[in-house]
Amino acid sequence: MNQEKVLSVLLGPIVSEKSTLASANNQYVFKVRTDSTKREIRAAVESLFGVTVHNVTTSNVKGKKRIYKGKTGQRINWKKAVVKVSEGQMIDTTAS
Repeated sequence: MNQEKVLSVLLGPIVSEKSTLASANNQYVFKVRTDSTKREIRAAVESLFGVTVHNVTTSNVKGKKRIYKGKTGQRINWKKAVVKVSEGQMIDTTAS
C-alpha cells in the first residue's frame, strides 16, 4: 500500500465520553474512510503513531434522517474504527 493511501485512511479521532473511557483499556476510536479495510487501518495507525496494533473493529454508522424547512434529507453515512493497541503504548488524540 502506498504512503498516500495510508495518510488518507484516517479522517480524525472521535472524542466523546464513551471513547475517552475506552482509552483506559488501550482502545482508541477514529473516523475512517468508508472504503478502507481493517488491514489498511492497522497499517495507517502503526505508521502514523508508531504503535503496535492488537486488533481493529469497524462499524458502519448510518446517517440520521432529518427534516429541514419541510424537506426530508439524510446526513452522510460514515465508518468508525476502534483500534486496540498493545499494553503500555498510547496514542495522543488531543493534539488534533
